[in-house]
Amino acid sequence: MSNRHWSLFRSCAAAMLALPALAWCLAAVPLLARAEGEAAAPAAVNVKPADSPDTPAVSDRALIPTHDLKKIIQDAGPLMYAILLCSFLLVAFLLERTVSLRRRRVIPKPFVTRFLQQLREGQLDREQALDLCEENGSPVAQVFAGAVRKWGRPGVEVEQGVIDAGERVTNGLRQYLRVFYGVATVGPLLGLMGTVIGMIQTFNAIADPATNALGRAAPLAGGIAKALLNTAGGLAVAIPASIFYVFFVSRVDRLVIEIDKQAQEVVNVISAEDLQERKSGAGKSRRASVATAP
Repeated sequence: MSNRHWSLFRSCAAAMLALPALAWCLAAVPLLARAEGEAAAPAAVNVKPADSPDTPAVSDRALIPTHDLKKIIQDAGPLMYAILLCSFLLVAFLLERTVSLRRRRVIPKPFVTRFLQQLREGQLDREQALDLCEENGSPVAQVFAGAVRKWGRPGVEVEQGVIDAGERVTNGLRQYLRVFYGVATVGPLLGLMGTVIGMIQTFNAIADPATNALGRAAPLAGGIAKALLNTAGGLAVAIPASIFYVFFVSRVDRLVIEIDKQAQEVVNVISAEDLQERKSGAGKSRRASVATAP
């Protein structure tokens, strides 16, 4: 199993473990809210004036739910299940990208420091450096390997190897970021579609003479409130998705800049110009030592 697949597996497993705790928290919210409401106003459940026998009783159970997640999903309609699926995808890929874009995983400092030091001191040749990069397998090691494959060539060619490897690494770092963008785009559209369908059903029910709802505000308000639950759900998913998308894009940009900076140091060590300069400098130092010898 590759590192990428193993990271995805760990993230999905963490998401599956986190979902029961999230569901428990969401289920506990309505219970706490109901307990607080009963403690604050235990006697104000039904309001029915004694001199108005035709006035219907107003119960808090008749209101549109705002705390009970299960009741919200039931009242909102089938499109709320699609919005809920988008929220699960958001949580799963949020955990995956959080694990995959850790700095110590993308740019492991011990490897970079040791690799650059050994290159400057001349302790590595092309094959040894390439083996170290392939053994490490981190994104920065992949970029270093692209430069090492051009070992001893002009600096322009070495930099081109860095650019080619950097493009592949950047695409890997930006993997799954489109999921956040897709959720941020599709979520409000699903909510809007659910609201429109709910509004159509509400007005059809009011226009039906058999329901005798014409001129009554309660059925209209209740239907509109149920329809707007889809819009609220879509926005509740889209807003965090947009925030995480911007956050991860900026994080990838910072990591790519740091990788390019480290790779430039490799170019300055293994390019033909630098190798020739080091050889000429070593030759001059040997001649100078021979000339000064007694």
